[in-house]
Amino acid sequence: MRNIRITAALVAALLLLSPAYARTAKKPPPKAQAQHSQPAPEVLPPGPNGAPGVAASAWVLLDTLSGQTIGGVNQDERRDPASLTKLMTAYRVFGALRTKAIAPSQMVEVSQRAWKAEGSRMFIEPRKAVTVDELIHGVIIQSGNDASIALAELVSGSEEKFVAEMNQEAQRLGLANTHFTNATGLSDPQHYSTAADLARLASALIRDYPEYYPLYSQKEYRYNNITQSNRNRLLWTDPYVDGLKTGHTDAAGWCLIASAKRVDRRLVSVVLGAPSDNARASDSQKLLNWGFQAFDTVQLYQSGKAVSTIRVWKGAEKEVTAGFLADRYLTLPKGKADKLALTLETQEPLIAPVASAQKVGAVKVALDGKPMAEFPLIALKEVPPASLFGRAWDTMRLWFVK
Repeated sequence: MRNIRITAALVAALLLLSPAYARTAKKPPPKAQAQHSQPAPEVLPPGPNGAPGVAASAWVLLDTLSGQTIGGVNQDERRDPASLTKLMTAYRVFGALRTKAIAPSQMVEVSQRAWKAEGSRMFIEPRKAVTVDELIHGVIIQSGNDASIALAELVSGSEEKFVAEMNQEAQRLGLANTHFTNATGLSDPQHYSTAADLARLASALIRDYPEYYPLYSQKEYRYNNITQSNRNRLLWTDPYVDGLKTGHTDAAGWCLIASAKRVDRRLVSVVLGAPSDNARASDSQKLLNWGFQAFDTVQLYQSGKAVSTIRVWKGAEKEVTAGFLADRYLTLPKGKADKLALTLETQEPLIAPVASAQKVGAVKVALDGKPMAEFPLIALKEVPPASLFGRAWDTMRLWFVK
């Protein structure tokens, strides 16, 4: 591998010119007038790596732009997710909407099983058809278990089959410590997830179904002459928060997945097992504030832009440009951009044929001498083999290069 050192001063200059260099120290706009009481302040010992002290048993904070975890405690511990389960319920329903297996205006007959669902409800009734769109609002805003079962039965024929598809989606998304036994979040020994998995699920939902994400910021919904408020109180107290989901059972405690966007950065916080409704809101707010105030997310590379040119042996072309198929971002402590060191390692010798998007090296990023990230470097175009004479000539030349 061939190493190229990029100076910290050059990195800092590039980052400061990047449009994605988030400046979150700007004075935020005035907060919306609270319609709920403000979370009670709690005095708690600080968390790891400068994180604020929180009362929740497990938590994680994720930056969706870089995909990096900023901090967490017990983030891989399996726990009862309660109604946070409904993120996967909605994810599966959104998929059915996109493939047109179901339609928003479609009328749904309410089964006895859905009508008799335990726990939180939107109050659907047998013999009174309801639209898919109304049921989706009932799941997301009112956290209706009855709505969740009705949609599961519509999409898959039964809740059991729908749950099997939820677990397939969990595997596809890499949620290794997640397993569902129902579409509602009712407690079961085999129904579990982790703070880290739930943060990944939330990030995937926001990324994969942006057209439906605004539903998570809706503060209330009225159905059957009953108006219910969204239980995510941060929607009233923080103008940057626009989702996502609350959960509570005796086994799970008080849980909240919150998401906020400032400038072009989006953070997702997950708190599990908080001791009260106030505590889950307070914990989430502290984590989001900490992530925005203490960290920056910077753009290192742009998608499709050449980062390096690599010599190709035995190829129809002598060189290939290398870069990335997606923008590359890094989240790091605020004010540390000029301390970054980037090392470019390229595959040597690189022998044709070279396929487009083939890995041809890596960029390693370190901060204060400690590794932070590694990004695979890929070929931005293909290079077919050279003629028989060209391959033979390069074969002889390689004897001397090696």
